Amino acid sequence: MKKTVVLNIVALSPRVIGEHTPFLKKWIAKQQSAVVEPVLPAVTCSAQSVYLTGKWPTDHGIVGNGWYFQDECEIKLWRQSNKLVQAEKVWEVLRRDNPGFTVANMFWWYNMYSSADYAVTPRPLYLQDGRKLPDCHSQPMELRDRLQKELGQFPLFSFWGPNTSIASSKWIADASKKVDEWYNPTLNLIYIPHLDYGLQKFGIDFEKIGKDLREVDALAEDLITYFENQGAQVLLLSEYGITSVSRPVHLNRIFRENGWIQVKDELGKETLDAGTSAAFAVADHQVAHVHVNDKSKLAEVKALLEKTLGVEKVLDEAGKKEYHIAHERAGDLVVIADADSWFTYYFWLDDAKAPDYARCVDIHRKPGYDPVELLLDPAIRIPLLTVGSKVLKKKLGFRYLMDVIPLDATLVKGAHGRIPESDLDKPLFVSKSDINAADKIQPTAVFDLIVKAVRG
Repeated sequence: MKKTVVLNIVALSPRVIGEHTPFLKKWIAKQQSAVVEPVLPAVTCSAQSVYLTGKWPTDHGIVGNGWYFQDECEIKLWRQSNKLVQAEKVWEVLRRDNPGFTVANMFWWYNMYSSADYAVTPRPLYLQDGRKLPDCHSQPMELRDRLQKELGQFPLFSFWGPNTSIASSKWIADASKKVDEWYNPTLNLIYIPHLDYGLQKFGIDFEKIGKDLREVDALAEDLITYFENQGAQVLLLSEYGITSVSRPVHLNRIFRENGWIQVKDELGKETLDAGTSAAFAVADHQVAHVHVNDKSKLAEVKALLEKTLGVEKVLDEAGKKEYHIAHERAGDLVVIADADSWFTYYFWLDDAKAPDYARCVDIHRKPGYDPVELLLDPAIRIPLLTVGSKVLKKKLGFRYLMDVIPLDATLVKGAHGRIPESDLDKPLFVSKSDINAADKIQPTAVFDLIVKAVRG
């Protein structure tokens, strides 16, 4: 078996490779490369699950970054148990060939409780006094302590939120090298998320994302150089490309205006009650799963969506089968945005009644994905003073509310999830092996390419 690294640089597309990525541009030119036709939805959890199982969402069940858990009547995003993925993983196939095979999963999603030999993923500590502290989870468990002793605490607050920076991706890169040094796994799966953040905030604006591109390029050079010096072959890929957008579409507000959304008053704030709503949307970037509890309204809901500005397609049962997303976890309808639009989770009609989590970074309580979490509220006149005072309360052990996120979805300038028209905006696969670069690669074929590379 051949020692192999799969380097997943999120949001890397042909459009962003150029003057700001000199190493990657030169390195890719010496390899074989092809565009990957993205899965729908083109989001992290679905894309990674397709790559690692060779199956479509219809088969493995990962229909997005989260979904409506119908037996619990709750919307949950960013779950972590690998047991949610209903298909065999690439490392399980490779291990059958050779019992000596080992794999390190460094921050790819659904990382926890899998059959991987070595695994590390973010896992904050949620304390009883309300504090959220940076931490990670690992397999074996002592790996977490060993890495944080060597590299310092995992920088959670640079991994997501207004304070995102290259620091978290650098920690992942350094941890990946440490795990390789200590255990020498046959297959290394490495996730580098940094490029995703600036592109969602700014869209394709090279004046604003040039710094991010240069930082990712330098990190890629360090990783690729290290692993090639170890005799490993490096496969470079991405999950999706990000395109510029200007129109947020508030599906749940539209449903509420039609009387289909049920909210609960909680101390003057509103929360969405999915189980008693006639219809609601689980928004996930440019795709939304619409669940219709009152099936008598299904045709009416579909007709309304089809005439909603910013909606390009509404998939019914036949459409879901066509796009390989016909799984019981999917919505009754799956809605796809047009090229200039994306879907918010917002369900309130008055910002004064928005739930307290709306103005915070809270990826688990929000009933949909919220890229506005990447931005500080521009209405805060002195951000350093405001954030600093809240951090001080945290350090002193007081309860605090880090309510610094705006409620203006128009601030988001980049999105993904739909299948873009141009190949320049699609993900990449790069390898030394002949991959018939004239053709687009289906996302399920990435599994076969990884297997082929490891088998040599």
